[in-house]
Amino acid sequence: MSVKFEKETIKHTGGVAGTHGPPALLGHKHDLADEIGTALTGGKANSRQPGYLSLYLRELQTNPLRTKMLTSGTLSALQEFLASWIAKDRNKDGHYFTSRVPKMAAYGAFISAPLGHVLISILQKLFAGRTSLKAKVLQILLSNLIVAPIQNTVYLISMALIAGAKTIHQVHATWRAGFMPVMRVSWVTSPLALAFAQKFLPEHTWVPFFNIIAFTIGTYVNATTKKKRLAALRKRHYDETRGGRPDDYPGGPGGPGPKRDY
Repeated sequence: MSVKFEKETIKHTGGVAGTHGPPALLGHKHDLADEIGTALTGGKANSRQPGYLSLYLRELQTNPLRTKMLTSGTLSALQEFLASWIAKDRNKDGHYFTSRVPKMAAYGAFISAPLGHVLISILQKLFAGRTSLKAKVLQILLSNLIVAPIQNTVYLISMALIAGAKTIHQVHATWRAGFMPVMRVSWVTSPLALAFAQKFLPEHTWVPFFNIIAFTIGTYVNATTKKKRLAALRKRHYDETRGGRPDDYPGGPGGPGPKRDY
């Protein structure tokens, strides 16, 4: 009986203390999360001032090309910076913010976004009002056999030029080495992404959605490529110094090591 009374007392006391203690803190956290969610998406409490997501979607409808250019440019620059950070790929000054970052921003804003805007718009117009399974499958096939090869070819050529290719032979070599690996990735991810967009997304959000998919995959591929290139540079430096250690790069007893211009 005494034990039961003590438990009830403790339980009641905890409830009273919680009124002014931890539940208040939890309530504060809940209010903060609610405010962030309202700022992003709007909501009943903020119906007169739409959230950032609503404003972005509105801009996509009223100024589609400009919004896509800003989105693609930002994501392309961020992709290059993150890939350099993940791979520990610094320029000769030891910074991750290399000259490739603004170049990638220019590529995303002035090449990738307008090209994607035109190609996706044509694809959507061809299948406007057609919602049958046959039409959706045909749209996916056209996207993978026509749209994706065009976009990937332009991407590889742009990357070759950004990386410093100066001749047609160098550009062609980059395209030939990268085209099929990039296409295989597209053939795996593109049907899934397009099927998702067909089912759940309004058409004016397709290009930004595909940009996010490309950003995620591109960051991984870019970081992996940088790691392989750095490993090859370390090996070459090791072979040149004959007796140096691969982990001496950049710099070390064997010499300063090769430096890059970007």
